[in-house]
Amino acid sequence: MNYNKKTVKDIDVAGKKVLLRCDFNVPQDKATGAITDDKRIRAALPTIQYLLDQNAAVIACSHLGKPVATFDSYVKKQAEKGKDPASITEEEWKKSLAKLSLAPVAKRLSELLGREVIMAADVVGPDAQAKAAALKPGQIMLLENTRFEKGETKNDPALAKAMADMAEVYVSDAFGAVHRAHASTAGVAAYLPAVSGFLIQKELEIIGGALANPKRPLVAILGGSKVSSKIGVINNLLEIADTIIIGGGMTYTFLKAQGGSVGKSLLEEDWLDYCNDMMKKAKEKGVKLLLPEDTICAKEFSADAEPILVDSMNIPDDCMGMDIGPKAIAAYADAVKDAGTVIWNGPMGVFEFPAFAKGTQAVAEALSNSNAITIIGGGDSAAAVQQLGYADKMTHISTGGGASLEFMEGKELPGVACLLDA
Repeated sequence: MNYNKKTVKDIDVAGKKVLLRCDFNVPQDKATGAITDDKRIRAALPTIQYLLDQNAAVIACSHLGKPVATFDSYVKKQAEKGKDPASITEEEWKKSLAKLSLAPVAKRLSELLGREVIMAADVVGPDAQAKAAALKPGQIMLLENTRFEKGETKNDPALAKAMADMAEVYVSDAFGAVHRAHASTAGVAAYLPAVSGFLIQKELEIIGGALANPKRPLVAILGGSKVSSKIGVINNLLEIADTIIIGGGMTYTFLKAQGGSVGKSLLEEDWLDYCNDMMKKAKEKGVKLLLPEDTICAKEFSADAEPILVDSMNIPDDCMGMDIGPKAIAAYADAVKDAGTVIWNGPMGVFEFPAFAKGTQAVAEALSNSNAITIIGGGDSAAAVQQLGYADKMTHISTGGGASLEFMEGKELPGVACLLDA
């Protein structure tokens, strides 16, 4: 896949209407609807500010959550949860949509920009069209949640065209959504000149560069719960990495494949052969594949459970692995020390519980002390680095968990493939 794409600086946007796809899928307080973390809104600011400074009229759009776009679908979904279909009202459905309105995002964006953000009541309906038509250069508006339209996730050409008809240029800056071929992430590019914003440009340059031409040695640290969700990543990284470090829940499937006893630990029996194949492939390619020598386990999955240190190959039958042990921490920190590039995706243990966060914390600390290019692949590892206070010590923290994973797998990202080549 070609990562060399035209950016917003490669085209003239002065006086033009620009459809800008952002990732405003922000966490909100369930009771009040207040935004609890505005990082994704802030991440869009450089591109928005540039467009406004260039005197463009900005029509921003984004999804938020997973709204059910039609009443019939809502009834079906509620019925699956055991609710009587006859008792479900349209008013109840509309309330569920209202909770996922982008109006709070418009308010926060307006505060951050220091100027009014005009909020549309719909995506391509009469209000959005009227406001887009009246929008002047230097002004910004925000369309309502793109997933309020049932055609969004189906990449419906009619919806994509209706969105494109409001603008003259399309700028994609929602890296967290580029792995999905939706109307607002890929479909609109069939009707407008399409380029990347600064956020996507940075992701492509840093992650793409690390995969295509890394500063060596390249060390990949892979955690998280399941081997099955990381198959493509492991496969692809075995072709380019010098060392692969395994942590998190998927460790135990690897250990079991080697003949270890894993007790009540997370285990994917169907993937034992795959793990053996990967270890064999690593050996053939001269890639070091590191598994934890020791494990911190517990008798129950609880924040209050007593941590027990054991040899990784001999986890007691009544225990489950919860984190990597001190020997593993030392070995992993040593592997990172002289690395040229480190890519990290997935925590080393149950980092939400303080007693089992030491492995994740130690890896974050090792990365913060390393001279390597350090790339954090979104999702839980990004949350861990932020939570533990190491964010400012990393070269790059990806804004897209799923997108960065598929990027590392070598998959084509529809929301990037549709952009004009540089």
